[in-house]
Amino acid sequence: MSREEFDDYCRNLTSTTNVIQWGNASVWKVGGKIFAICSHWGVGETQKISFKCSDLSYQVLCELPGITPAPYLARAKWVQIADPDAMSEQDVKDYIRTAHNIIAQKLTQKMRAELGLDLLKKS
Repeated sequence: MSREEFDDYCRNLTSTTNVIQWGNASVWKVGGKIFAICSHWGVGETQKISFKCSDLSYQVLCELPGITPAPYLARAKWVQIADPDAMSEQDVKDYIRTAHNIIAQKLTQKMRAELGLDLLKKS
């Protein structure tokens, strides 16, 4: 998944915002809280996608080749796809959508209602 495809997908999720920070990383948020990041660090480094996941998904994904605990965010159960072939594009999209839902569910009921998120399923 290219950065443009990543951004297009995240842009189409409910009530998302995007900021560019941390050395040109594309950081996606819902209700002001981060749910997914696309970054590119260092010369020769490949693009990496990171996202929040459930405790169980975190355990399973971290055992797969090409997926690691996300730097600085692993304690909060984030993974990083370091190898673009580690996961299919559809699986990446599914996990990003789930990350969006996980973070949206952590918002207050009032904020979820204001953002039109009150109908999202719990993950």
